[in-house]
Formats: sequence, structure tokens, C-alpha cells
Amino acid sequence: MRKKYVLLFALIGLALLLAGCTEINEPITAESEGIWNTIFVYPLSWVITKIAVFLNNSYGLSIIIVTVLIRLAILPLSVKQIKSSRAMQEIQPKLQELQKKYSSKDANTQQKLQQETMELFQRNGVNPLAGCLPIFVQMPILIAMYHAIMRTTEISNYQFLWFELGSPDYILPFLVGGFTFLQQKLMMSFQNTSTQNPQLAMQMNLMLYMMPIMIGVMTFFFPAALGLYWATGNIFMIFQTLLINKPMMTKTNTGGDKK
Repeated sequence: MRKKYVLLFALIGLALLLAGCTEINEPITAESEGIWNTIFVYPLSWVITKIAVFLNNSYGLSIIIVTVLIRLAILPLSVKQIKSSRAMQEIQPKLQELQKKYSSKDANTQQKLQQETMELFQRNGVNPLAGCLPIFVQMPILIAMYHAIMRTTEISNYQFLWFELGSPDYILPFLVGGFTFLQQKLMMSFQNTSTQNPQLAMQMNLMLYMMPIMIGVMTFFFPAALGLYWATGNIFMIFQTLLINKPMMTKTNTGGDKK
């Protein structure tokens, strides 16, 4: 769990480094140079603009549609992440047994622990890297969406619902934080906490409250269009969690009853 968050912050730093290679105040156009602009930022800006024009210049609704399309595109990775996470939970008792068996810190013992741990993962179809795949994909998209919003001049000139898309809003951050908390709480409710070690459970509870606060505070300083992207993504994740986890839980319970 700790490695996952270290990887997350490392990816944020890398994405910010890539994003920093371009001027945030420079409008994005088809003539914008650089790999970051041509592969990530301009295609997103182009799609948002084209959909908005089709919807009578409703850039807010266009951002919602693009967000849903992005989430649908990475849905297979999210399903794989959930399945791998559930499999990891199921083997936690066996994993803890191995850790007790090879509790010595000498090199030979730790090598045996790693070898048997990998064999345990392979027997149960667990891929430790599966949980990181959505992070790898989402982080460049998130930074690119931020650039597309900031550097597409048309977005800042339009209003959606009660807020201006190009300016910070003071209601949207609370909604973003609330939806983030609800989404994480919902995911935790489908996890079998009885198989988790106390340290992991404590880390998850800490992130349950810290992540919504961090994202909510950041939304205060970013254009409302980016907050709309976050809120839409979290609402999508709430429905995704319900649709994916409930059938999996029913299947697991049914299998347990048969036993």
C-alpha cells in the first residue's frame, strides 16, 4: 500500500515535470509544438471544443461527456484492478503466514520469502502491479485535462450551472470532496477488512479522509472546469463501484454458501 502511494506521488512529479515544459498561459492550438502538446493536450482540447460546438457551446456538458468517455476507455483497467485487489485480500492470511514463517531479516530468508510470495501470487492469479495501471494511465490524462482547460480560451468565457468554467468556485470544492469521500467509502465497504493487517487498515482510513480534503482544497484554486471534471469522474466511479463490486460480492457469497 505504501509503495502504491510513493508511486502515485512520483507519477505526479513526473507529470508536472512534463507539463512544465510548456507555458500554462500559452493557448493550445494545432500549431503548438512538443510531444506533450501534440499527443495529450491538443487532442483533448479539440474533442472538448468540437463536442461543445455540437451542443450549442455548452462547454460544461462537453467536459462531462469527455470525462465519461475517458472513464469508459480505462474501465477494463479498473475492472482488472478491482479483481486483483479482491484476490489480494483473499490471500492475506496466507501472506501473513509466510511473513511469520520467514520473519528473519537475513538475505537468504528474505529471498525465500520473496520467492514463495511470488509463487503464492501466481497460484492465485494476483498481479501486484495491476493496482498501479489505472494510476499510470490517469495521471497524464489528469494533467493534460488541466492544460486543455487552462489553455483553451473558449472554456473560460462560458458558464455552466451556477459557476464560471474559467474561474474558481466556492461550492464545487465541497461537492468534489464529498463525492471523493463517498466513492472511497463505498470502495472500502466492499473490501473484506477482516483479512487486512492493522497497519494497512489504518493507512486506508487515513487516506479515506485525507484524499477528499486534499482534492477539495485544490479545487478552490483551480478553474471550476477542472472541478467539474473531478466531480464527474467521482460520480462515474461511484456507479462503477456499485455495478462491478455487487455482482462480484454476490458471486463470492454464493460460492461460499455452496461450500
